[in-house]
Amino acid sequence: MPERDVTVGQLLLAEYQTVKDEQRTRIGFRDNLLYVTLTVVAAVIAAAAQAKQSEMLLALPPVCVVLGWTYLVNDEKISAIGTYVRDDLGPRLAQLTDAQAVFAWETTHRSDSRRRSRKVIQCVIDLLAFCVVPLAGLVVYWFAGQTSSGLLVLSVAEALIVVGLGHQVLSCARPFNSPRPPTP
Repeated sequence: MPERDVTVGQLLLAEYQTVKDEQRTRIGFRDNLLYVTLTVVAAVIAAAAQAKQSEMLLALPPVCVVLGWTYLVNDEKISAIGTYVRDDLGPRLAQLTDAQAVFAWETTHRSDSRRRSRKVIQCVIDLLAFCVVPLAGLVVYWFAGQTSSGLLVLSVAEALIVVGLGHQVLSCARPFNSPRPPTP
């Protein structure tokens, strides 16, 4: 039988490193999306106020929805990587090495007693940044008295899209949904 240059354990560790690198990159990108959102929101509000043109606030919903959706997709991938490491990769490596558990941090950090409250607070922040702010901009537009029928229809469509994003944020929020069964 030929001698193997690479063991299964080495392959699993290389895979672990690769998915953790992807997770780390996605975390940095996701977290920066909140800062980008705040910057864009401030710029749009400042421009609308300076120009005294409330219709400029109609830029908030599409920007916040695109950034919010990107944030949500990255957050979901970050969680999926954690689940994969905990439920698939870790147990395979543990079985291969006859260890009781590997990658203990992947489960230990989830047992913090304040984790649930932090997740709820993060969900509220996500809703504020990506949904409440653009909806508030629409309300200001609607009550500013400068509405045209075409822009009014557009603003209602934007409101519905923002509400849809809010539903997705709540649907994906870990403290509110039941654990997913492992995917095959």
